[in-house]
Amino acid sequence: MTDPSRRPRVLVIAEAANPEWVSVPLVGWSLASALRRHADIHIVTQQRNREAFLRAGLVEGQDFTAIDSEKVAAPMYRLAGILRMGKGKGWTMSTAIAALSYPYFERLIWQRFGADIRAGRFDLVHRVTPLSPTVASPIAAKVAAAGVPFVLGPLNGGVPWPKGFDAERRREREWLSYVRGAYKLNPLRGRSLKATALILAGSRHTASEIPAAHQDRVVWLPENAIDPTRFNLVAEQDLSLPLRGCFVGRLVPYKGPDMLLEAAAPLIAAGQLVLDIVGDGPMMGALREQADELKIAQGVTFHGNLPHQQVQEVMARANLLTFPSIREFGGGVVLEAMALGVVPMVVDYAGPGELVSEANGYAIPLGRRAQIVDGFRAALTALATDPSALPGKARLAREEALSDFTWDAKAARIVALYRDVLDRRAARETA
Repeated sequence: MTDPSRRPRVLVIAEAANPEWVSVPLVGWSLASALRRHADIHIVTQQRNREAFLRAGLVEGQDFTAIDSEKVAAPMYRLAGILRMGKGKGWTMSTAIAALSYPYFERLIWQRFGADIRAGRFDLVHRVTPLSPTVASPIAAKVAAAGVPFVLGPLNGGVPWPKGFDAERRREREWLSYVRGAYKLNPLRGRSLKATALILAGSRHTASEIPAAHQDRVVWLPENAIDPTRFNLVAEQDLSLPLRGCFVGRLVPYKGPDMLLEAAAPLIAAGQLVLDIVGDGPMMGALREQADELKIAQGVTFHGNLPHQQVQEVMARANLLTFPSIREFGGGVVLEAMALGVVPMVVDYAGPGELVSEANGYAIPLGRRAQIVDGFRAALTALATDPSALPGKARLAREEALSDFTWDAKAARIVALYRDVLDRRAARETA
């Protein structure tokens, strides 16, 4: 058994990690930062994050090392921008291009830290980002050969597009998603997984994509979490009509803001519901036109992009997070709503479907567009008639978010898994 009083020494690889950005970089930063409270962590990140790390108070050389892989990363990033054919679109293409440039980053990591790893200066090496399971780790086998356990994850992504949404798929320029499964043919993927002592899967779907030979090392751990200091308001859950729903996210086809307007239109027209739409994107103009055509513009407020504090203020005024996204990997906004005591109403698919239950919210069955619209409308209509279930669901949602889904709780769980890995290794060595 490892000494429980001794903090594991961990080299954390987080190529994308930035406290000033959103999406994957914020996940990388949040998890790496939380791990520092439970273990002796040295973070390796990409050079573009260096200034943000310094502004956050981390000491270069002591707390982190910035690796300059721009010689390869910068031109590949520009190429991805061209091939995506539109800002905010073609994310599968971006991931594919990043997968081609990433090995150079790990090559530089090994040049810098290979001797330290072989000398046993780290108990484990943990690659936090990239999150995509399509991006293999060239140094996993080298780390394992040095006798140091390699940890991968949380891996997440690649949730299949649901049937009936090919039009949305094309509007998102997701041409490469039709052949995404080709990444499984990469021999480096198999070598990486074989060398990995622990695989953290950020979703049930991603866990199911790991080959059977490695399933004994897979642990489900949702990708996202919340920082209670950033979401510290509590929704009042005023049950008087009109109820208030909110949508928070990019205004793009797969997130379904147009489905929400269609589903909510009769209730808004009847004065039973109002909506706050927070976010911006290519659909903004069309959504405003849709609200006008449905004659519900008076009950829909388009806020555009807002600073974080204002986002949570808008959310905390709501009864419901009305979020009909049909391809959400993690569902961070769902956890944020839960932490505020706002009841989530989501499509029962992928990340949100793994977070929302009958006890803490409303998971609308996945179907084709018309079925999702009907499902949201039926649920909203029932609540307008009898909203009494909302306070209980809100209370449980908040309790779950703050007990199980904080970054600190996640980091503590991961460090416990580190200790399990180290204990198993020690048992094998003494057998």
